Amino acid sequence: MADLKDFAEQLVNLTVKEVNELATILKDEYGIEPAAAAVAVAAGGGAAGGGEAAEEKSEFDVVLKSAGASKLAVVKLVKELTGLGLKDAKGLVDEAPSTIKEGVSKDEAEGLKSSLEEAGAEVELK
Repeated sequence: MADLKDFAEQLVNLTVKEVNELATILKDEYGIEPAAAAVAVAAGGGAAGGGEAAEEKSEFDVVLKSAGASKLAVVKLVKELTGLGLKDAKGLVDEAPSTIKEGVSKDEAEGLKSSLEEAGAEVELK
């Protein structure tokens, strides 16, 4: 039982980069599509609730509302998450509110949001 609690704690503390690597491993080595599994779980729960899953959004935009107090950390993180150059990442942060990523899955959007908030940014999902 303690091993499962440790495992659960490790999963909860994964960074966005580590979650993406885990998703790739699950897909490539085991044939498991994490996003497809999440949709199946959501659809199963929504069927019992009366069709709420049909109204749930599948694509989200991650919008940076403000950089907060540690602007440099947010610029570095935006650069890492988007693959942009330093100048472009700084431009996105300076022009807040600005869209960081468009049309991403709910899981990815929430991961991006939590990473940016940990760096001190104010983020909104649309």
